[in-house]
Amino acid sequence: MTRRSITLSNEQGRVFREAWIAGVQKYYPGEPKPSYVTSWDETQDWERASAAAVYDQVRAFIDATDGHTSKLTRTQKGRFVALCWIGQIYKHIPDPKPTYVADWDDLPGWQQQTDADIFDHIERVGQG
Repeated sequence: MTRRSITLSNEQGRVFREAWIAGVQKYYPGEPKPSYVTSWDETQDWERASAAAVYDQVRAFIDATDGHTSKLTRTQKGRFVALCWIGQIYKHIPDPKPTYVADWDDLPGWQQQTDADIFDHIERVGQG
């Protein structure tokens, strides 16, 4: 990987992480676990790599549809983010807890809303 691609990947992962933190702060009922709002600089390497990978997957999906993802529902957008994240969990964690790989319908509402916001944020970032 070139220095430029590492920097770009780092920036994309940071965008994803910042959108996650914003969603947690907006939707999480009560006080979130510290790991949910850990800054980018303190985030574990596997989570950084996963954030960048999911950003890339969402961006590729948006690009592949020529931006017509704007017609998707919030649920469809959130499901896509959640599924991409589950793939990263399986990639990095050999035997994850069931809650780490829960299907969309089993996710708490705050997480569903956060995932949908992440997709929306990546759409906006690409427009500007």
